[in-house]
Amino acid sequence: MEVAVKQSSGKDSGRKAVLNDNIFNAEPSDHAIYLDVKLIQANARQGNAKTKQRNEIAGSTRKLKKQKGTGGARAGSIKSPLFVGGGRVFGPEPRDYGFKVNKKVKRLARISALSYKARENKITVLEDFKMDAPKTSEYLKVLGNLNLTGKKTLVVLPESNKSLYLSSRNLQGSKVVTASDINTYDILNAHDLVVFESALPLIEKTIEL
Repeated sequence: MEVAVKQSSGKDSGRKAVLNDNIFNAEPSDHAIYLDVKLIQANARQGNAKTKQRNEIAGSTRKLKKQKGTGGARAGSIKSPLFVGGGRVFGPEPRDYGFKVNKKVKRLARISALSYKARENKITVLEDFKMDAPKTSEYLKVLGNLNLTGKKTLVVLPESNKSLYLSSRNLQGSKVVTASDINTYDILNAHDLVVFESALPLIEKTIEL
């Protein structure tokens, strides 16, 4: 599959980038995508919710009333879950929500996500350019030249670029990542994928590992 390489000005560079059919034109697996996205979202959970059980409540241990003769239920501690201010039964504890997904399934999920984007013609290959200093207006100008203003975009760089990252950081719906950090959720969550030309072989290398 071939895609025209665009310049940051929005013009066609006159060159074509070849997308690997094994990665960008494969048969997608919706179930692999589901598992990988579920894992990514589970790993993003803090898992630090905590309530106190009756053995963790600060309070007196004296018996509240005599055992018999009151006509009510037996009560032995103010820390009982039955009383206001008592401990909670089976409350949440700090935990890890992650689960195991095989490496091959994760790989298939990323391939499936990229293949969907390629089928929808939502992948733009951009000629490499640099920004000497962080400037959001310049970053927006590039997106405007590519007719991506107001759309959710995922920009994939070959390596970390602080100026580009800082230029996009305060824009809602725009994210900049390196080729080694792309994941299924980010790919699907973006309306369009903007891939730097030199990042293409790195994406292939990352996925084929």
